[in-house]
Amino acid sequence: MDTGHCIGTQQTMIKRLLVINRGEIACRILRTAQALGIDCAAVYSPADRNALHTLLADRAFALRGNAASDSYLDQQQILAIAADWGADAIHPGYGFLSENSDFARAVENAGIRFVGPGADAIAAMGSKARAKQLMAEAGVPMLPGYHGDAQDVTLLREAAQKVGYPVLLKAVSGGGGRGLRVVNADAEFDEALAAVQRESQAAFGDQRVLLEKYLTQARHVEIQVFADDHDNCVHLHERDCSVQRRHQKLIEEAPAPGLAEHTREAMGAAAVRAATSIGYSGAGTVEFLYQGGEFYFLEMNTRLQVEHPVTECITGLDLVEWQLRVASGETLPLTQADIARRGWAIEARINAESGAPDFLPSTGLITALVWPQGEALRVDAGFRSGDRVSVFYDSMLGKLIASAPTRAEAIEELSQALAQLRITGISHNADFLGAVLDTSAFRAAELHTGFLTQHEDAIAVALRRRRSGAAAPHDSGWAALAGWRQNQGQSNTFSQQYHLRPLYAGAAASAATDINTLTGTGAQGQAQQALKAPLPGRIIKIHVAAGDSVVAGQPLLVMEAMKMEHTLKASADASIEAVHCDTDDMVQPDQLLMAFVASDAP
Repeated sequence: MDTGHCIGTQQTMIKRLLVINRGEIACRILRTAQALGIDCAAVYSPADRNALHTLLADRAFALRGNAASDSYLDQQQILAIAADWGADAIHPGYGFLSENSDFARAVENAGIRFVGPGADAIAAMGSKARAKQLMAEAGVPMLPGYHGDAQDVTLLREAAQKVGYPVLLKAVSGGGGRGLRVVNADAEFDEALAAVQRESQAAFGDQRVLLEKYLTQARHVEIQVFADDHDNCVHLHERDCSVQRRHQKLIEEAPAPGLAEHTREAMGAAAVRAATSIGYSGAGTVEFLYQGGEFYFLEMNTRLQVEHPVTECITGLDLVEWQLRVASGETLPLTQADIARRGWAIEARINAESGAPDFLPSTGLITALVWPQGEALRVDAGFRSGDRVSVFYDSMLGKLIASAPTRAEAIEELSQALAQLRITGISHNADFLGAVLDTSAFRAAELHTGFLTQHEDAIAVALRRRRSGAAAPHDSGWAALAGWRQNQGQSNTFSQQYHLRPLYAGAAASAATDINTLTGTGAQGQAQQALKAPLPGRIIKIHVAAGDSVVAGQPLLVMEAMKMEHTLKASADASIEAVHCDTDDMVQPDQLLMAFVASDAP
């Protein structure tokens, strides 16, 4: 395989790689690294002692605690493991320490290769405010907003008024959909700002925010970029990630449907300009908002994205292999002109979560799990039968990716695959995602970030049809998993075959569905009697006290679970009889949090 000339000081392929992540991304990295002959080790928390990634790795090392701060975020613990084992490289995956510039610098100072960009590039893009300043200087189109250092509430509110509502409040150090709130009016501003600051401090240790104009019909289109340490930088085309809930992506596809070719080219050029302006190296994604024929810089993610498989499917390239080769000092194997785009790919994120209206994370034992198979399907999974979904980490079980010559064919393949997925023991969102794919609006590519809200009724109808079996595909008769292959018959630079080992096997069924807030017990129109914890978590804010009167829809308290904030609201008018929890309490499912009496009670 011709990967170009090796230039520079690091010309030796990585020998020992420590993967410091979990779930599907850890498994994904391990498969490619091991195919390259690299000795691989993984780390795991007590909750992940028997997780799939620990079995795929050649070695696995225990971390101290279950909380992220005591395990996958513990820099000193991870660096000590890397040194003791003799790792010459660390791959952070996504999330956790992947965009932590201090950690990247510490890895470099320890004489270990960080599989990602340099610490300075991470720092430049890690501050959303600083990133926007740099991108403006590089000539990348920007949304109007406020990106300054001053964080006075009055100043921020005045900036919002100047920009014009709606505005988006965003954590300066945010990512993954955390630390974001849309504010529609002045009356909402203070509460939304406090929530963003609180969530940002908890998730990133930094409560600074920026704000920008919120586009109500915008699409989320992003460009995959790749650079090496020899002044080469290319883009690998675009992805559309507009179908989101709570600012977290659910369905991604490549290429982005309906874009004019000159827009694709302009976006790609702007993304490359963004990367080269900060001396970037490795895999990165430049995200844009697109509306009315114009696009605007959103942010740059200095890591591998969750949705990278759709790019791999339309290019026939292995981005993890590119990462490992670039980290080893090699030049990019292809020029821009060599990177072709073939066919269509679409991905669905399979999450452990309850149904509508709350979409709460679902925890517990997976009693059976069978992933569908097919020549047009790829499965990136981190869970199998017998695994337990923990409250300590995010709820994604894996991803289903379908590829085909056309968008319509790829959608149909994925729709059928979602219907065939079998999971018991926990709730999941496969039916809901299939219902989204089945709507006429999605098939017509009428996409924007508010898609789920706008088409809520159509999705509900499609969901009922899927659950009734009216939209169910014919049984394909599959029984055992052998593997998947993408872009067969193409001549690609890097390997294309990935194997789902027998560790993934299992059998059976389940379902799911959406909104932003939770309500207490009590049917609509009836007095609320009690508020119980819907899942394990921590109480982070209590809005009311005993003796207060509340109205339907009023926020009662905020709890944090599985890295997200959840606001619990009153389901009906009532008076609070007693509050049975305090701020910072850890609570369990069905634990009594508040008691109520009817608002008209004597």
